[in-house]
Amino acid sequence: MTHPYARELGDFLRARRDRLHPDDVGLEPGGRRKVAGLRREELALLAGLSTDYYQRMEQGRDVRPSDDVLDALATALALDDEERRHLFTLAHAARRPTRARVDRAPEVVPDSTRRLLRVLHTPAVVLGRHLDLLAWNQHAEALLGDPGDLPPDRLNMLLLLFDDELTGERTCADWERQALDYIGMMRAAVAADPTHPRATAIVGELSIRSAEFRRLWARHDVRASVSGTKTFHSPAVGDLTLEWSTYPLPGRPGPFLLVFTAEPDSADADRLHLLGSLHATRTTGRDRP
Repeated sequence: MTHPYARELGDFLRARRDRLHPDDVGLEPGGRRKVAGLRREELALLAGLSTDYYQRMEQGRDVRPSDDVLDALATALALDDEERRHLFTLAHAARRPTRARVDRAPEVVPDSTRRLLRVLHTPAVVLGRHLDLLAWNQHAEALLGDPGDLPPDRLNMLLLLFDDELTGERTCADWERQALDYIGMMRAAVAADPTHPRATAIVGELSIRSAEFRRLWARHDVRASVSGTKTFHSPAVGDLTLEWSTYPLPGRPGPFLLVFTAEPDSADADRLHLLGSLHATRTTGRDRP
């Protein structure tokens, strides 16, 4: 049976090889080419490997490259620091027995984190390693809608992002960028445990029903942590652009905090404050007997 990490390593190498063109690495394109990126033999030459050895790596066969070989591949593929760490993570895991013990304990949000969510005066949520939505505050409800209206197994940022019935954000200019960020974080989670049932279920479902997901997933982009900006459209207050960042929670790898903030004393900050006030008013009125 193919080692799951070796298979993931092979897919990652293939995606990165397809990304490069001969002129990117100082090679002549030659005659008619059947592949868009580098040929296997071209990459093997750049990395100082035999074509057969490199081909077996891409095929996920029982090859356990040394760190020197990984260094040579990272250089030949022009990997950035995050991609290089991902390459080493997959390769080192592929050296271990297939049934190495993996922590699959349920993800728990500490009480202290829930208290932090309540006192934050800005939208914030806690996401699990596979982007499951584990906790959120009232400001996040005002911005994103009430996640409690959905079944627990659907509370996942990737599932929601690719669900046309629940979001109209595909019309936003930065939709694909955000999708790539979330997919990159899922890739990092898969690198830690390729056969985790939750990851398998989410990726399997989206691969079947979304051609867009299949295209973006095949890029094998990886994100250990991300930050950026996103523009939201609110019927109540209009457009507001917020910065967002992720913060790992203390303890074992897993859940992390995702926080949205506005530039102080800006129009976006004013709109965000107004949005929170309107939501609080509606919530108080709904809860009143």
